[in-house]
Amino acid sequence: MVSGTPLPVRVLTDADHGGRWTSLTAGGREWLWHRDEPRRGAVRPGDPFADAGGLEECVPTVRGLPDHGDAWSRPWRRAGQEDVVECPDFRLTRRIRERENAVVADYTLAAEPGYRFVWAAHALLALSEAARIGAVGPAVTRLYPDEGDRWTAGVWPAVDGVPLDRLGPDDGSAVGAVVLTPRVAVHDGADTLHLSVEADDQPVAVALWRNLGGFPQDAPYRSIGVEPMLGRVFDRAAADDGDTAVVPPTGEVAWRLTVTATRRP
Repeated sequence: MVSGTPLPVRVLTDADHGGRWTSLTAGGREWLWHRDEPRRGAVRPGDPFADAGGLEECVPTVRGLPDHGDAWSRPWRRAGQEDVVECPDFRLTRRIRERENAVVADYTLAAEPGYRFVWAAHALLALSEAARIGAVGPAVTRLYPDEGDRWTAGVWPAVDGVPLDRLGPDDGSAVGAVVLTPRVAVHDGADTLHLSVEADDQPVAVALWRNLGGFPQDAPYRSIGVEPMLGRVFDRAAADDGDTAVVPPTGEVAWRLTVTATRRP
């Protein structure tokens, strides 16, 4: 990891539209990528995903049904210092704090004991082609070369010849990956964004969506997702035992997302 001067991190969210993070800034830099998507403001539960960028809360799945989960398409409500969304099978509570130079988001999901789910902080980042992703390795990595559920196992940073840590030049490819690590650093120029996830007794990982102009086929564009997650797969329906979060007998799962940023001189 590259060291640097810590920067204060600030976040804005939109409770009316899925609790979406609309801004993540540090040292005057906006880290979240955005895209004009007219459908985003009018989505309803069950609608296909409307990719407007930002950071979407994807739970209880990313791929599969419902598309990108149940929470992103529902209005959230404010309860004191927390945001809450009620979904058919669970309630998700989130508290975001700007603490010193970090943004800390604490989550609690309440559901029937035994409920299996995947959560991802689906962050699409505004990055140059020279940006790189750093992860403490060797980290087991699952590469999804298409939109199916089959993955190929390898070791970070390259799986099947795909240099997952490199985010350019754009070459018309699009792959997903799940890196079995709790933290990553995204380096772009002098700036680095650090993301980490922690949860007691639950599997954690970081998902990567490396779309270098290969998706969608009819009108491709570049988009880079770096997504701390609970679970180790994109689709909970295709998960093996141990690859999803599981609600314990207490009826609740708690986890924390931490975001910091640094800048080299």
